[in-house]
Amino acid sequence: MTPTTTANNAVGKTDSFIPVNTQTWANGRHEMRCVKVIDEAPDVKTFCFMAEQPVMFFFKPGQFVTLELEIDQKTVMRSYTISSSPSVPYSFSVTVKRAPGGLVSNWLHDNMKEGDELAVHGPVGPFNCIDFPARKVLLLSGGVGITPVMSMARWWFDTNAEVDMCFVHSARTPRDIIFQRELDHMASRVSNFSLHLICENIENGQAWHGYRGYLDQAKLEMIAPDFMEREVFCCGPDPYMKAVRNLLKANGFDMSHYHEEAFGETPKEDVEQAIEQADIAAEEAEALTQSDMLRVEFANNGKSVQLAPGETLHAAASKLDIHIPKACGMGICGTCKVMVKEGEATMEHNGGITDDDIAAGYVLSCCSVPKSDVVVEY
Repeated sequence: MTPTTTANNAVGKTDSFIPVNTQTWANGRHEMRCVKVIDEAPDVKTFCFMAEQPVMFFFKPGQFVTLELEIDQKTVMRSYTISSSPSVPYSFSVTVKRAPGGLVSNWLHDNMKEGDELAVHGPVGPFNCIDFPARKVLLLSGGVGITPVMSMARWWFDTNAEVDMCFVHSARTPRDIIFQRELDHMASRVSNFSLHLICENIENGQAWHGYRGYLDQAKLEMIAPDFMEREVFCCGPDPYMKAVRNLLKANGFDMSHYHEEAFGETPKEDVEQAIEQADIAAEEAEALTQSDMLRVEFANNGKSVQLAPGETLHAAASKLDIHIPKACGMGICGTCKVMVKEGEATMEHNGGITDDDIAAGYVLSCCSVPKSDVVVEY
C-alpha cells in the first residue's frame, strides 16, 4: 500500500494529496520570519529564518545576505554570511557574534526572537565553493569567520561529495569554538573530512588536547602536508587572513587558488583617503559650469538633480532625500540595485549583481556613475 493510499483511507477520501506551491528564492528583497535562535558559544548566536509560505532557498555556500532592520526608528542594513547549507532548502541561518559597540550584532542578540519578522536582501557574493570546484580543499577560519566555510563543509557533507576536506579552525579558547559538536560529528562519520582545531589560550580548569597558539608553518605542515595542492578558502579577522596570505606566499603557493571573505572594518588609512578624495571632489564641483553637470531623474519619486561627473547614482538619491537601502557601499551586497530606464551609467561592482540583472538594465547605485542624463526607476 502506498503512502498516498494510506493517507487517503485515513481521512476517507480517494483524491490525491494537494501539491505544495513552492517558490524559489532569487536575489532581491524578501520578507522572512525568525523561527529559531540557537546559542552557539559565548556571545555567538545562530538565527534561523524562513518565509511564511514555502520558499526554497538556493544560494552558493559561502555567500551572504543583507538584513534590513528597524533600530531606533531607523532602517539599518547589515550583511552576514549564511552559515547553513542549501542542502536544507526551506530555511537559512546566519551566525552572529556580539561585537563590542556593534549596533546590529548587539540588537540581534538582545531583541531578535522567534516569530519576529524582517526583510532580507540577497543572496550574493563571489566567495563561494561552487564557482571554484576542487577535489581537495583547505578550509581556514578564525573566530566567527567560520560561518562561510561551515556552509561549504555542510554542503559537501550533506551531498556526499567526493571532496577531500581539511577543516582548520582557530579560536580564542576551547569554549569559543563555534559548531564544535557538529564538526566532531562530521569528522566521525566520513573519512574525507579532517578536523583540526587550534586554541590561542587555555583557561584554568579546561581540558584541551588539540593544537595551541596560532596557525604557523609547523602546524600547517602537520595538518595538511599537501596544502600546496589544495584550493584554499579563508575567512576571519583581517590580521588572521593577512597572516595566512603571508604564510602561503612564503611557500610559493599559487594565490589564484586562494579565496577569502573580505568583510571587516575599513582600515583607517582608507577612510582618510576617502575623506581627502571627497574634499578634492567638492573643490572640483565648485569649478564646474552648468553644462558639465548631468541630470539624474528618479521616475517613481518625480524628483531630479544635477550631478557632477564622477558622482554615483546613490549620491544623487541622497541629495534628494531618497533612501535607497545600502549595506556595503562597494558593490558587494547587491542591496542598492536599481533600474536605469534611460541614459547610460557605468558600474564597477564586486560581484553583487548577476549578469542577467545587468542585461535587464539593473545597476548597483553605490558604484554606478552616469555618463549621460539618466532616468532611474525608483
